[in-house]
Amino acid sequence: MNQDLKQWVDSCAAHCQPDRVVWLDGSEEEIQRVYEDSVADGTFVKMNEETYPNCWYHRSDPSDVARVEHLTFICSEKEDDAGPTNNWMAPGDAKKKVWPLFEGAMKGRTMYVIPYVMGPLGSPISKVGVEITDSKYVVANMRIMTRMGKAALDQLGDSTDYCKGLHSLGDLSPDRRFILHFPEDREIWSVGSGYGGNALLGKKCYALRIASVMARDQGWLAEHMLIVGIENPAGETRYVAAAFPSACGKTNLAMLVPPASMPGWKVWTVGDDIAWMKFGPDGQLYAINPENGFFGVAPGTSTKTNPNAFKTVQKNSLFTNVGFTDDGEPWWEGMGTEPPANMTTWKGAPYDPKGSEKAAHPNSRFTGPASQCPCISPEWENPKGVPISAILFGGRRASTNPLVFESFGWDHGVFVGAAVGSETTAAAIGKVGVVRRDPMAMLPFCGYNMADYWKHWIETGKKSDKMPRIFHVNWFRQDADGNYMWPGFGENLRVLAWVLDRCSGKGEAVETPIGHVPTPGAIDTSGLDVDPKTMDQLLSVKKDEWKAELDDQAEFFTKFGDRLPSELQDQLNQARSRFGF
Repeated sequence: MNQDLKQWVDSCAAHCQPDRVVWLDGSEEEIQRVYEDSVADGTFVKMNEETYPNCWYHRSDPSDVARVEHLTFICSEKEDDAGPTNNWMAPGDAKKKVWPLFEGAMKGRTMYVIPYVMGPLGSPISKVGVEITDSKYVVANMRIMTRMGKAALDQLGDSTDYCKGLHSLGDLSPDRRFILHFPEDREIWSVGSGYGGNALLGKKCYALRIASVMARDQGWLAEHMLIVGIENPAGETRYVAAAFPSACGKTNLAMLVPPASMPGWKVWTVGDDIAWMKFGPDGQLYAINPENGFFGVAPGTSTKTNPNAFKTVQKNSLFTNVGFTDDGEPWWEGMGTEPPANMTTWKGAPYDPKGSEKAAHPNSRFTGPASQCPCISPEWENPKGVPISAILFGGRRASTNPLVFESFGWDHGVFVGAAVGSETTAAAIGKVGVVRRDPMAMLPFCGYNMADYWKHWIETGKKSDKMPRIFHVNWFRQDADGNYMWPGFGENLRVLAWVLDRCSGKGEAVETPIGHVPTPGAIDTSGLDVDPKTMDQLLSVKKDEWKAELDDQAEFFTKFGDRLPSELQDQLNQARSRFGF
């Protein structure tokens, strides 16, 4: 037994006072016992074994259905190290305030000790974590989302290099709910929530907030990115990582289905949410997906929008806060089928198709094993990772940003990523077109000052002459009538084909003030209802729009004061100069 680990677990048990402590070994027999106990206490309901074998249904407390960014803190020693985009609490104050909430919090419950590995077993890029929890729901999800149990303890050995995570449901009171990250100690505390993003400590908490600090200190990258392999008709596969804010098609791109108009092309999913990237001996960046499963938003997922995700969760999966039919099956809005006659909502009430209450919560989830994805890459568990040829950034923009452009180089690409913005929708704020900056799609997940994070990206680019090329995409450009000009979904592969052509020294482009934009005809549109005039609009760079865009970027950068890397200020000045501003 790892003595450091044992001492920490013993101290947590003494403080939290559970009825018993169970160290999980990750076996099938063990998880089935957890499910049986969960059915007995109402945590889970067994789903229809014939149509959804070994699947389970869970309803969470109505006050506990999403990440709570306002209650999520970076507890670095210095406030400046957390930066202006994070909530900060001094470590001493945080422990004094929150440690008492754990006292006796597990009375009457079982304390589960979950050793887990983020990434393929034995990979030099992988890391070990241990989560202590009193939630069976967390246990079930962590078993799908990580490699957990004895294999993790074997990989850890006697090392003290692991992330400590302490979680308790507490009394689920929003007034006593905190998610704390201690970057210097590599430690996470979470109390008062059972929701995945707050309670599955291997996910955003470790894999991004803590790991981003580790990556800075150790010389690698921990990013909120999908990883996808693109195989051309010649059988050559190259890999792309991509970072988009929410509602910008990230999961759909990760599991893209090639259109019938592109025979011979294949798309391979390596990961849909997080990428850890380190340099290989050849100087290239290699990426692993540190997760073992998918924790996806259910509403809108169907056999039409994302058939691969839909097929992934037909067995051995969990469903949270979706509708539940009398036949023991899940249902949600956008599933592609009519709502069944007899169903209860995510709150457990009878569903009224004429009422205002939706069957599924908008943030309802499915958790499914990545290995079950029909398009999972044969390389997804390669310990070395996969070599990244291109990095994409993108957001939802009705105008300004063209369909695709390539940065002028690495530093300019960091500037492009740092300026990522996405427009809010009418449903979210009551009006359209307000740009919310979300640099590298990491705004809620960067565990330290984002200005330092950008500097780390810039310094990383100096370490090799084989860095991935950086691009920006925008699937959501609209015409004057508000209609989307690009069909999106599987047709996005046409854009990716141009991206990979650029990476291999091909792909025609014209230089514009914002970067290299495809020339007319460089993107194959044969068979599409997209005429040359529309393509001209999709790829246009309008000076008046970019004046406002660069002014907004400049205003955002002022938040970071003197900490803003001079390289980014230089890139902003150069962009203005190229436009003649």
